[in-house]
This record gives sequence, structure tokens and C-alpha cells, in this order.
Amino acid sequence: MRKILITSALPYANGSIHLGHLVEYIQTDIWVRFQRLNKHEVHYVCADDTHGTPIMIKAQNENITPEKLIDNVHKEHSKDFEDFFVSFDNFYSTNSNENKFFSEDIFNKLNASEKITSKEIEQFYDPEKEMFLPDRFIKGECPKCNAKDQYGDSCEGCGATYSPTDLINPFSSLSGATPVKKKTKHYFFKLSECEKFLKNWATSGTLQKEAENKIKEWFDSGLQDWDITRDKPYFGFLIPGETDKYFYVWLDAPIGYMASFKNLADNKNLNFDEYWNEKSNTELYHFIGKDILYFHALFWPATLNYSGYRKPTKIFAHGFLTVNGEKMSKSRGTFITARSFLEHVNEPEMLRYYYASKLNDSMVDIDLNFDDMLSKVNSDLVGKLVNIPSRTFGFINKIYNGDLKKLADIDFNLYPNLVNDSIKIREEIMELYEQRLYSQVVKKVFNFVEQANEFISKEEPWALAKDLKTNSDKLLDILTITTYVFRNAIIYLTPIMPKLSDKVALLFNQDTFNSFDEVENLIANVNKYTHLMQRLEKSNIDNMIEANKVKEQKKEIPGKDDMNNLINIDDFLKVDLRVAKIINADYIEGADSLLQIKLDVGNLGEKTVFAGIKSNYNPDVLVGKNTVFVANLQPRKMKFGLSEGMILAASDQEYGPFILYPDDGAKPGMKIK
Repeated sequence: MRKILITSALPYANGSIHLGHLVEYIQTDIWVRFQRLNKHEVHYVCADDTHGTPIMIKAQNENITPEKLIDNVHKEHSKDFEDFFVSFDNFYSTNSNENKFFSEDIFNKLNASEKITSKEIEQFYDPEKEMFLPDRFIKGECPKCNAKDQYGDSCEGCGATYSPTDLINPFSSLSGATPVKKKTKHYFFKLSECEKFLKNWATSGTLQKEAENKIKEWFDSGLQDWDITRDKPYFGFLIPGETDKYFYVWLDAPIGYMASFKNLADNKNLNFDEYWNEKSNTELYHFIGKDILYFHALFWPATLNYSGYRKPTKIFAHGFLTVNGEKMSKSRGTFITARSFLEHVNEPEMLRYYYASKLNDSMVDIDLNFDDMLSKVNSDLVGKLVNIPSRTFGFINKIYNGDLKKLADIDFNLYPNLVNDSIKIREEIMELYEQRLYSQVVKKVFNFVEQANEFISKEEPWALAKDLKTNSDKLLDILTITTYVFRNAIIYLTPIMPKLSDKVALLFNQDTFNSFDEVENLIANVNKYTHLMQRLEKSNIDNMIEANKVKEQKKEIPGKDDMNNLINIDDFLKVDLRVAKIINADYIEGADSLLQIKLDVGNLGEKTVFAGIKSNYNPDVLVGKNTVFVANLQPRKMKFGLSEGMILAASDQEYGPFILYPDDGAKPGMKIK
């Protein structure tokens, strides 16, 4: 028996759980339930990530304490996870005594290992709010391309990264005031001294190949020491010996894994050291989004290693979620919370199943296409899976009082041996689950589910039932075979759809299915069939999207800033706008926000541009569409290549970017007047 500790990344306590978050928790929960079915000792822990400036600011805006805010959010998150059947053994909080203890303990041990240093740095300070500003609370013009209203660490327009002090005309997003540069003492973790250890650890099989390649890029660019300090006012833990210096939230957030397990261990009489001692023989797995790989694959193992704790056995990173091929959007109604989904669809296992049918072991993004989901869940779950008992169980109960035939009494030479085939696949199914290849599990299971449905259609039990004197024995053979196949399919799908599994288990006089070994168990009889699942209606999806649409506020009268930026007609006529057809679009390795777009601009030929639209668009959905191209913009040399113009898009501080599309009928090369 393996002893396994599993975690999901900590949700931040300043907002609701949404469909993008659920990719990770559903992926993890499926793996957890699979390991439990294998009779391993499994502990699944998580916690709300509760510290940081955003929490403090939101609490101030709501006129409540940060403690009250995170308590409210914790109740909401807990209910959402429960209703999506995410089976945490402990869902805790980073604002806990356990987390404070381990944060201070790790800091003190790192200090004793000479991996902590302090130095004076210069940061932006908001004179009105009287606080140092985190990067995301500073905005200004990009120092590379002069795009306005960019954050303090990176430009969404050109993809450049920089220091907040490099911004042109910076301003505080909290007060609008011009920040001033002010010196302050900060503590740093000497990540630059951990490169040898990290290279060995990161290439030891602990990461997916994609993640390992990404780590190599960071090694090539050089590891920098990590600032682990934030100045007051701040909601978090004070650094030992300080009165106005706090641990940066990313220092104490992953320590929340330890704190949550410590809380569980104390309540369940488990041995904490057995799982976290540096010589531990237990297994530790972290499921995370690829956007936080840097923290989990560099900072986290390094801080653990030099403070005397064990490192993760493996880190499993997944991709992002797009909805209908694009980034989740409030204006389009596709930024959907877990609660909103439940209010409109009311069947969480449909989402669990759809995600499972898409998920594998890679960091590739997955797309939630609502038309595809509607078709898939109705076809697979309703039309194929529960269709088997709905077509057969009535005969079993009405004609045979729920009793089935013994398998040994069936002449399988007369029938396809579906029962044996559904048993032989067990080891393969288990290995696919172990490797997180859920989409392949779904394909394997539904392969023999489809065969069972074809068998029913071919043998027509409803026709045989009309002449029981002649057909009773054959009819019971058919009903017995298809019942076994249905039950085995449900057992294999138990980690994905636990509620449906329990409902089916009751049909076989069980409270639940406890092991994949049960596919070999004999069935004596079945209970009366009760309806298992309703179809998903398109109106449910449409109503959900409509309910989640947020209308953008439009200015009716130009403000002062708009008037200062007025141009005359001569300025406008200088811009050569053309219709262009997108003939190819692709991701760019190493670019956080850019896509490479190849355009057909009619008589101007083909042009290549780099557009900062990655956050909102899957490249595949762009190909074949027309857009608006600035044809006479001076080409700009970028590190990814030459950008020969610009495509137009709309955005504001909250929404976008949205590409501008000409009306149907516009042809590539047409001049826009």
C-alpha cells in the first residue's frame, strides 16, 4: 500500500471559484478517487490562499476586516467544492497558526543555512495611500512600445517585461496618484545559489517534459534572488524580529500545503513527520496550473531543501481553460462561476465528465465548447451509458423478478464475449488513470459501452419478450450480458462520476463501488430501475451565458483625457487601414501574451504581425477570419521576428482584447475609408 499526500493549488480568497479553477480540482479529485479505489492510503489537502495586498484592499472596500472577508470566501469555496464532489480530506486556510509556525520555521532555518540576505531597495510608494505598491497596483506607459495603461511588470501589447520603476508616467491604480520612489529594506531568498540543486531536481523525473523545458529556459536566463518581503500595511505574517515587514504571500502560500496537512494530522492522529521529513518514503504530488510553475518548481523545492523538509515526488502542471475557443469573458457571458453553473445546469457530473474527456498528462490548454459539451454529454451519458439499463432493467424486474443468469450458464459461443472484454481492460484502465490520461479512459470505456448498445439493438430484447415461451432463456442471456457490461463501465468511471456511480451501486444492492476488482464480482439480482440522468438542454446553456453577461459601460460624453487626444482629419488620413484575412495563427515559444499572425492583405501580399491577443484567443479559431490591418505602420524588429504592421483590437482595463472584424463581403486588401 502506498502512502500518498496530494494537493491542488490554493484558490485565492478574493473571488469565487469559476470554471477555469475547476479544471484543476476536478483533475486532481479524479486522481485522488482512483488512488483510493486502489486501496492506497491517500490524503488530499488544500486551503484558501488568504494573504496579500488584494485581500487587504478588498476588505477595506467592503468595510469589513480581512479576517471576515476570508471567512466568508472560505464558506463559499467550501460549498462549491462540495457540490462538485471535490473530496478534500481537509480544506483549510493559510491564515492559521500552523501556517504561521511553518513560515517562521522555514525562514529561520533558511537564515541559519545562510540562504537569506537583506538589502535596501527602491520601490514605488503611493503618497496618498501611504503604502508601497505591488507591481500589479502600478500602471503606466510601456517603456518599450509606449502602450498606455500597462501593469508594472509586463506589457500586454508587446509582451515586454520590465521593472515597475521603468514605466513611463506611472500612476497608482489605488489612488491615481503619481508614485514616488522610496527606499526600504527587504529580505531575499538566495535562489541564485540553488541552481545546482534545482537543475538536478528538475531533471530527475519530477516534472513533465514540457515543464522541464520551461525550467531550462529560466536557468539559461539566470536565476535571481527572490524578494520575500512586503512592507506594511499588509495582511499576512510578520517576519520574525520585524514590526513592519511581512512575508510575501508566495512565501507562505505553498507552506499552506504543510499547514493543512498538519491540521489534518492533529485531528486524525496521523504522523506529520512521516510525510514531510526530508527522508520521508511517502509520496507527495502537487497539481497546479502552468502559470504558477515558476513558484512550485523553483522557489518551493529550494526553500524545502535548504530548510530540512522533503521535496515533492512530482509536480503535475495543466494548461488553461478557454471557452468556445477564447479566453473566458464577462462581456460574452463565458466567465462563469461554479455556483452559476450549478444554478443553470444542476448536474455537476456533466462538467466533470466533459473535462475528463479532454484531460491528459500535458500542459496543453483545453477548450470548453458548449455546443460540443451539449452534444457529448447527451450522446455519451444519456444516449449510450444510462441508455443500457433504461432499455433492459424493466424486463429483468418484470419478467425475472430482478434475477440474472449465472455467467457459467451462458453459451458465449453464441454471443460476443463483452463481459470478459470489459474485465480484461481493467489493468489498462488503471494505468491510464495513473498517468492522468483521462480522455483515453473515457474512450476505452465507451468503446465497449457502444458495443453493448449495438448488441441490444441487434438482439431486440423487446421483440424476444413477446414470446417468452420460446425466447425466455435467450432473453435472459442478453439482459445478463448487458447488465454486466453496464456495471463494469460505471465502476471504471467511478473516479469521474462518483454520484452516478453510487446511484448505480444501489441498483446492485451496494452503497458504493469500492474497487476496480469488483468488475469480476458476480451479480445475483438487480433492483428496480430508477431514472439516472436528465438530458442537458440548450436552453440551460443559453440562459447561463446570458445571466453571466456583464454590459460594458460606455462614455456618452468625451472626458478631458479624450479631448486632449483629439486628432484632425489629416492625421487620420495618414493611417492606411486594410481588410486582411488571417491565414495562419500560432503560439510563440517564450511569449506570454503574443500570437504570431500571418495575413493575406490582397495586392499587398502576405504580412506577419505579432499581436498581444493570446489571453483572449485560441489560434485555431482565428484562421479564416477577416480583420483590420494597419498597413503603413513602420515594421518593428522584435526578439521573435519582424512585425510588419498591426491588427486592430478593442480593450479597456477589464475586458479584451477583442479583434475587430469587418462585415461579411469585405475582401482582403480593401482599403478602409
